[in-house]
Amino acid sequence: MDSTFFLIFRRMRTPLLALLVTYSIATIGLVVIPGQDEAGNVVHLSFFDAFYFISYTATTIGYGEIPYALTGAQRIWVTFCIYATVIVWIYSIGSLIALLQDKTLQRAMEESRFSRRVGAVREPFYLICGYGQTGSGLVRALTDRGQRAVVLDNNPDRINQLKLENLREYVPALRADVRRPDSLLLAGLRRPNCRGVLALTSDNEVNLRVALASKLLQPSATVICRADSHAVEANMASFGTDHIYDPFDTFALSFATALRSPCLTRLSEWLGEQRGSRLREPTYPPAHGLWVLCGYGRFGKALYRHLREQDIELVVIESRPERTGRPDCPLVEGPGTEADTLEQADIHRAVGLIAGTDNDANNLSIVMTAKTLNPGLFMVVRENQLMNRELFDVVNADILMHPSLIVADRIRMLLATPLLTEFLNAARLEDDAWACELIDRLAALVHDQAPEVWQVRIDARDAYALFRLRPDEPLPRLGDLLRDPRDRGCRLPAMALLRKREHSRTLLPDPNDRLRDGDLLLFCGRPSAQFSMRWTLQNAYALTYVLHGESPPRGLVWAWLLRRRRERAAARAATPPTAPRAPTPPPEDCG
Repeated sequence: MDSTFFLIFRRMRTPLLALLVTYSIATIGLVVIPGQDEAGNVVHLSFFDAFYFISYTATTIGYGEIPYALTGAQRIWVTFCIYATVIVWIYSIGSLIALLQDKTLQRAMEESRFSRRVGAVREPFYLICGYGQTGSGLVRALTDRGQRAVVLDNNPDRINQLKLENLREYVPALRADVRRPDSLLLAGLRRPNCRGVLALTSDNEVNLRVALASKLLQPSATVICRADSHAVEANMASFGTDHIYDPFDTFALSFATALRSPCLTRLSEWLGEQRGSRLREPTYPPAHGLWVLCGYGRFGKALYRHLREQDIELVVIESRPERTGRPDCPLVEGPGTEADTLEQADIHRAVGLIAGTDNDANNLSIVMTAKTLNPGLFMVVRENQLMNRELFDVVNADILMHPSLIVADRIRMLLATPLLTEFLNAARLEDDAWACELIDRLAALVHDQAPEVWQVRIDARDAYALFRLRPDEPLPRLGDLLRDPRDRGCRLPAMALLRKREHSRTLLPDPNDRLRDGDLLLFCGRPSAQFSMRWTLQNAYALTYVLHGESPPRGLVWAWLLRRRRERAAARAATPPTAPRAPTPPPEDCG
C-alpha cells in the first residue's frame, strides 16, 4: 500500500502543484483587486469568498457574481482565471487517466489487493506455485474438502481462468514469477498459518528454485514438488524437500504393482477415490505375454525399468534411439503409428500395448492402428494435454495415464490424509491375498460407494471427550470408537486401517488394543461413520454412553437429583429386607 501511494503522489506531483499554484494566484489576485459594494464603497473580497468564487468558476458551475457584482478589473482577472484553471484541470485529469492506465500502478494495486486478501485468510492454507493441469486439479480437490489455498502463476490467462472457476472456497491468486523470493513472501510464506508450499510447474528448474527458496526462507514449511528428472529429484532431496513426486515413476510403479498384485492396486484405487464417487470396476492387465512399448523417453524408461524387474517380455518401438538410448531388449526403430512398425514388433502375438510418446496425436494413431491389427490388446495410453480428453475417451483405452492428474491425486491424498500414504506404502509389503481379503471386508462396509477415509489423533484437540474422563479411568479400547453413539450395541460401518504409535506402525490394529495419548489412527468406512465417531470423540455424554451404557445428567439440577437417587439406593441396600419381593415380570416383546 505504501508503494502504491508513493507511486501515485510521485506521478501526480506536477499536476497537483500546477493546480495549487493556479488556484493560489487566482485567489490572491481576486483578493487584491478592489471591488465595489451596492453603495459604491471600495471593498476587498476575503480569502474565503475569493476561494469560494474561484472554486465554482474554475469548475464551470457558475453561481453568479457574489457577494456583489464584480467590477471591470475583477471580471478581466476572472476571465483569465477561467481559462487558466480549465487548462490546468484538463492537464491534471489527463495525467490521472494516464496514471490509472500505467502498468506499474496497476501491478502495485494488484499486489496490494492480493496481500490484503492473503492476510484475511485465518485458516491454514497451502501456497500453490503453478496453476497448470496439476495445480488446477489440486486446488479444486482442496477447496472441495474445505481447505484453503493461495495460487501464484506467471501466466495471466491461468489466473483469469481461476477467477472464473466455481470453487467452494475463495482462492487468492496473483500473476507473479514464482522464482522470485519476494513473490513467495507476498503470498504468505512466512505466515504462521501457511501449511506448506507446492511447486507444481512443468519446469523442473523452476520447481527446484521454489523448493530451495522455501526451505531457506521458512525452514519449517512442508515443501512438496513435482519433478520428472532423477538429477533434479536428487538435488531437491539434498536440502530437505519433504515430498517429491515423479509422475512417470509413480505410474510405472503403480502399473507394475497391478501386474503383480491386482488386489493391492484395486485397494489403492478404492481408498484414493474422491468423496461421493462410485466405485469403478477394476481393470487387470495381463501379467504374462508380450508387451509392446511405444516411446523410450522419460515415461518409457520408467516403465521399462519396473517391468523388466518382473521379467515381462518387452519390445520397444522408438523413432529416435540415438537420442533416447537403446534398451536391453528387442528394439524396433520407427514411430509406431504405421502398421509395418507394429508388425515388426510382433503385435499379433502381443497381449498389451503402451502408447507412451510425448505427442497425443501419435499416441492416438498408435492405438487406432494397433486395434486394427490386434483387437484383443490391453491398451495403456499416455495423455499429455487435458484438452484432448474427448478424443481419448472415444479411444476407450483400458488405462489412461495423465502425468498431471497422477501428481494431483497423490498430493491430494497426502494433504487430506497423510496416514493413507503411509498405509499404502506399508501395504505394498503384504501379499496379494492379504489385500484381497481386505477388499472383501471393505466392500461389505461401503457397497458401491467410494469409502470415506479419515484420520484421528488421540489428543485433547481431536479427542476432547477422551481427556474429560475421570483421572483414574484408563483410555478406552480401539473397538469402543467403532460403537454407534446412538445404539452402543451396534457397530459403525467402519474399520481401522493403521495405527501409528511413536516410531511403530501397525496395519489393521486389534480392536481390543487400549488407546494411548498421541496415537494416530486411520479409519475408512461410510461418511456417516466418520460423523458418528467425531461425535463420540468430542461429546463427553456420547462417550460415556458408548463406554458404560448410560448418559450422565446435563445440568446441576439433574446431577443433584441423580446423586440423591444414588444415596437413597445405597441407604436401602444397607437396610436388611423384611420380606422377599415377587419377581418383576419381563417386558413384553416389542417386535
